[in-house]
Amino acid sequence: MNGRGKFISFEGIDGSGKSTQARALADHLRGAGHEVVLTREPGGSPGAEEIRRLVLEGDPDRWSAETEILLFTAARRDHVEKTIRPALEAGKVVITDRFADSTRLYQGITRGDLRGLVDRLHEMMIGVEPDLTFVIDMDPGTGLSRALGRQGTEERFEAFGEELQVKMRAGFLDLARQFADRCVVIDGGRAIEAVAADVARTAEARLGAPEGTEPR
Repeated sequence: MNGRGKFISFEGIDGSGKSTQARALADHLRGAGHEVVLTREPGGSPGAEEIRRLVLEGDPDRWSAETEILLFTAARRDHVEKTIRPALEAGKVVITDRFADSTRLYQGITRGDLRGLVDRLHEMMIGVEPDLTFVIDMDPGTGLSRALGRQGTEERFEAFGEELQVKMRAGFLDLARQFADRCVVIDGGRAIEAVAADVARTAEARLGAPEGTEPR
């Protein structure tokens, strides 16, 4: 994918503010002249959005971790085929709220020793990694309170409680060290504007000026 568009992902525990920061970065980059596609996982394409409802709603014990891995991989494959790859091939910046790192943790580590299975399926069926990943770091208790405060219908994973969020935070920080070439950890426990400014500076440094514009 390098040499065409650029692919940016946002990761973090539930309630970390990553969705807000993904939207803020999309707005910032559009203002700077980039063509941007803002998307999310699970979801981001019609088929993947149907799967989203299956995996994010209902009882916490609705699916086993193994079944979830297959569902998330199917959703991600459709997302890549229908949304991500066409946008990158058109030279656009794709920003996604979650990608494969979330599956590596939620299903691959915190709900069983299944990381190897996640990585094998990713290599076989997806084969795409972001050029840049922002890990929005947040205290697990604060993040869970924020997430539950949304009072939406997609709270299946929040229902696992703070213990899962503690494991997820540690897992994301470990992944950031493992993939240090693409991952940048951002302190999400500050004002939204301060976090957004750090994200924008980092993204601009990686992306450069859009084609046809003069560098600032």
